[in-house]
Amino acid sequence: MNVLLLGSGGREHALARSFSLSPRLDKLFLAPGNAGSHSLGEPVDCSPTDFEGLAQIVEQDHIDFICVGPEQPLVEGVYDFFAERDVPVFGPSQAAAQLEGSKGFAKAFMSRHNIPTASYMEVTADSLEEGMRHLERVSGPYVLKADGLAAGKGVLILDSLDEAKSSLRNMIIEQQFGQSSARVVIEEFITGIEFSVFVLTDGKDYKILPTAKDYKRVGEGDTGLNTGGMGAVSPPPFVSEDIMHKVEHSIIQPTIKGLHQEGLIYHGVVYIGLILSEAGDFHVIEYNCRFGDPETQVVLPRITSDVLEACWSAATENLKNYKLSIDTQCASTVVVASKGYPEAYAKDLPMILPDPCHDAFIYHAGTKRHRDELVSNGGRVVSVTALGDDLKSSLTRAKEVAGQVQFDGAFYRADIGYEFI
Repeated sequence: MNVLLLGSGGREHALARSFSLSPRLDKLFLAPGNAGSHSLGEPVDCSPTDFEGLAQIVEQDHIDFICVGPEQPLVEGVYDFFAERDVPVFGPSQAAAQLEGSKGFAKAFMSRHNIPTASYMEVTADSLEEGMRHLERVSGPYVLKADGLAAGKGVLILDSLDEAKSSLRNMIIEQQFGQSSARVVIEEFITGIEFSVFVLTDGKDYKILPTAKDYKRVGEGDTGLNTGGMGAVSPPPFVSEDIMHKVEHSIIQPTIKGLHQEGLIYHGVVYIGLILSEAGDFHVIEYNCRFGDPETQVVLPRITSDVLEACWSAATENLKNYKLSIDTQCASTVVVASKGYPEAYAKDLPMILPDPCHDAFIYHAGTKRHRDELVSNGGRVVSVTALGDDLKSSLTRAKEVAGQVQFDGAFYRADIGYEFI
């Protein structure tokens, strides 16, 4: 089949690599891809949110299947647009994508279906003073979440009440995150350890993919600003079969059942961000309506069955017949970022990458070609994924290769997975 993959980051490079291994793939088209994924498919000059432009590509290149990497096209309705044109799309409908597109929607969904999550309150400009009084009544740390999409940076965790009240005002009145923070969710802070569960679904059946844990803070020791993710490991050592049995029963099953009951079309992956509290309880932190980044870079290499077949089966409501196989090896990913990220950083920095090797993959995220030279084109520039018989060996190898990535101001967190070693 001819496949059109939307997106340009490390997640999409990982998907492109997995798709390239499938005997079902005839030709892969990338809209727009990056300097790394372009070696695996044909780039097309079209934005993932330019639906009319994508429709022209679908027609002229005889596209059989569209796989959506980033969240923005899903929230804007790319599934619905192509469903009217009978083109299978890996991803949820616009209505179902509100699980990620609106924190308030997700919270209400969880409440309706008795899915455990932290208590919360929604605040807008009209209820700002009520929100301030709510902050005064609860104890810190204070969690503020922009309701809409904010590129993984719309969550603030603050220790000071004064800082929390000031930030709430900045988010809503000063539009710190644009229209995404016109509505803010104030959420109860829960202490515990976080991990991610990826569930492939066609709206009726589901398959549980490898679990992962990512690291959002830019600095070692989980310090500094939140980022889109500085690294990930799979599987997290503390996620036992017993834990996953409980997660499946109390969270995964009611999520899939709830989507079906509410008539929300979902042909894709549900990313469930979870926290295991010190009391041993589970709470959903967030839903994403697509693969995570950089978790995809550790999840996909552990899937030994056909990933393209998996995505196609979900998109065509035939997941029940797909046989999922998972490697017992561990995977670790270390992100190499540009100095200044997640705030201001330079672009167009000349890069030198280590030679390809059999035991580590370099996934491009923010890269491009400029006059035949590889240069940086983002804050998270590349990620390095390595497999190993245990977490320590995979981490050691990933960090070794990450240290060989060269461009001005390159840095990475050397402590990814530190709490497990």
